[in-house]
Amino acid sequence: MNVDLAALLRTGTPFIDVRAPAEFSRGTVPGAVSLPLVSDEERARIGITYKQQGHDAAVRVGHRLVHGPIRAERVNGWVEFARANPGAWIYCWRGGERSAIVQQWLAEAGIPLPRVPGGFKALRHTCIDTLEGAARDDVPWLILAGRTGSGKTTLLRSLPHAIDLEALAEHRGSAFGAYADIQPPPVTFENRLAVAWLGHRAATLVLEDESRTIGRLALPESWHGRMQASSVALLEVSLAERCANIEREYVTEPLADGVPPGALHARYSSALARIERRLGGLRRRDVQAALDHAFAHGTHTCWIERLLAWYYDPLYDYQLAAKRPRIVTQGDVGRVRAFLLEAA
Repeated sequence: MNVDLAALLRTGTPFIDVRAPAEFSRGTVPGAVSLPLVSDEERARIGITYKQQGHDAAVRVGHRLVHGPIRAERVNGWVEFARANPGAWIYCWRGGERSAIVQQWLAEAGIPLPRVPGGFKALRHTCIDTLEGAARDDVPWLILAGRTGSGKTTLLRSLPHAIDLEALAEHRGSAFGAYADIQPPPVTFENRLAVAWLGHRAATLVLEDESRTIGRLALPESWHGRMQASSVALLEVSLAERCANIEREYVTEPLADGVPPGALHARYSSALARIERRLGGLRRRDVQAALDHAFAHGTHTCWIERLLAWYYDPLYDYQLAAKRPRIVTQGDVGRVRAFLLEAA
């Protein structure tokens, strides 16, 4: 069957991923839910049998492990998802035996669903090809740059023709930018990026200025290389506004979302320790004292200003020197936003 896998990904198709949980945890595609045919332990037992006794014996063990109430429970999970998500497709690793079994059992339950030819492996190759093709595409890219705290992400998210790399990576892209949740696996991040590109239909793409790594995740080399050669829109914001933005995003909003003050304090103290080598011991201790005082007394401007002046702004000034020949507009939020919207 000839299936347009890129179209399945682009249109937000819901997928039933019947691989084992450990396989799912290493990487998945947007729209997929983990509803495995066998557990990790069951898969291990089947694999041992396959190595020792061959394919047919492994299949018999699988059917003995997944039968009766266990089979009924798993079929019910697939049926519930299929009914709640019309147009769902099934996949396993290569679109072979596991997805065929699930497809058969669902059909017996009155729910005929298609399975992805080639399985997750084929979807993954589609995403890799998409990312490489995007980096060579003739759609112009514009990079939104600006000092830390200038509100680049807020502006980016107001644009209809942007891809939010930090949202896909679940990280704000700085030493202090980790969220409480763990970032997705690299495969999942790259697949998310590919699907975001597949859904991009504007004449121009806007991306926030990022280093090669966003937290512990790396942008595809081809993407980062093209970003380093693309035109730049430079957002310029006052120090006072930048401090206010950082305090709101990094302190006020997490606390309002229920993050305990002690946990937030510890997170930022740990981040500060990680940059001591670049910041210097004396300055690190100075910022730490201001951070401790802020969490005790509620005024955060002091440690934010020092961190900007001693760490982020010098790093930014160094990087900006290489970007200056590529700057095509610069100014406040209104000016830069108007330029980017006109480019759409």
